[in-house]
Amino acid sequence: MAWFRAALLWLLAAPLLAAAQPYPSKPIRLIVPYPPGGSTDLLARSVAQKVGDSLQQQVIVENRGGGGGTLGSGVVARSAPDGYTLLLGTNATHTLAMFFIKGLQYDPVKDFTPLTAAVVVPIALAVHTSVPANNAREFVEYAKQNPTKISFGSSGTGSPHHLAGELLNQVVGLSMVHIPYKGAGPSMQDLIGGQIPAVFTTLSTALPQARNGKIKILGMVEAKRQPTVPDVPTIGESVPGYAMPVSWLGFFGPAGLPADIAQRLNRELVRALHDPETRERLEKGGMPVLGTSIEEFQAMIRNDIEAFRRITTGANIKPE
Repeated sequence: MAWFRAALLWLLAAPLLAAAQPYPSKPIRLIVPYPPGGSTDLLARSVAQKVGDSLQQQVIVENRGGGGGTLGSGVVARSAPDGYTLLLGTNATHTLAMFFIKGLQYDPVKDFTPLTAAVVVPIALAVHTSVPANNAREFVEYAKQNPTKISFGSSGTGSPHHLAGELLNQVVGLSMVHIPYKGAGPSMQDLIGGQIPAVFTTLSTALPQARNGKIKILGMVEAKRQPTVPDVPTIGESVPGYAMPVSWLGFFGPAGLPADIAQRLNRELVRALHDPETRERLEKGGMPVLGTSIEEFQAMIRNDIEAFRRITTGANIKPE
C-alpha cells in the first residue's frame, strides 16, 4: 500500500506544485486584433522576440482581425488572468469603440489590465497637390470658400483619423463630409489619384508620398510636433484650439491580472521597447517609443475616453 499512499500524495500535491511554478512556465500568446501587416504587426513581432528572449519563453503573435479590432480584443477580455494571453490594443479598441459600437462585447476599462503604452502613432492631415494650401489655416480658408469641394478620407469610421477630421469641423465650423476607407492604403491611393482632396492618415503612410512630391502634408493633429519630423507643424499652430489626443498602441492583459505578473510584464515590455535595435526599427517605421508605467497608461486611457466623448458628442455620433 506504500505505493498507493505515495501516488495519492503526489496527486494531492500536483496542483500546488503547478501553482508554485515561476512565471512564465509556458509560451505566452500575444493577440493582435488586426490582420497581418502594418504598424501593429511591426510592433508586436519586434517586441515579442525581445520579451521572449528575456523571459526564456516563446511569445507567439496571433492575428485575430475583425470588427475593427474588437473581436480579438474580446478574446483577451474573456481569457484567464494568468499572464499567458496578452493584447496589443489601440485607441480604436480601447477609447473609441464604445462610442461607435452599440452592445460592445467588452468594457474597455473594466475588462483589461493596462500594461504599458508602447508607441505613438502620429496622424497627419495630407492633401492632394492641387489643393491651394500649404498649411492648415490656408486649408481651412479654402474649405470655407469651397464647401462643396472638400471632403476628407480616413482609414475607417470610428478611427482616430475619422475623429481628427470631425474635430477640425467642430473647431472652425466646417462641414467636411467624411469618406471612410478600409484602411490607410486605399485612402492614400485615392488621395494621390485626386479622387479625394484630403485625408487624415498615419504619418508613416503619408511621409513617403510627400517626399516623392505626390501629396502635401499640412500638419500633425497632436498638440506637439513630432521629434521624428520636427519641421512639420501641428494643425494647432495655425488653427488655435485644435489638438487631438495622441494615438497610441499599447499592451494589455485581462482584468484581474495579479499585480506581480503585471509589473513583471511592464518591466519586460518597456525594456524591449527601449532596446536600441527595436527602438530604431519602430521609429524608422514612424512610431516614436513611449514605454510608460501601468499608472501612466491608465491615466492616458481615462483622459482619452473623456476627450473622445466630447468630440463624438459634438459631432452627434451615436453607437450603432
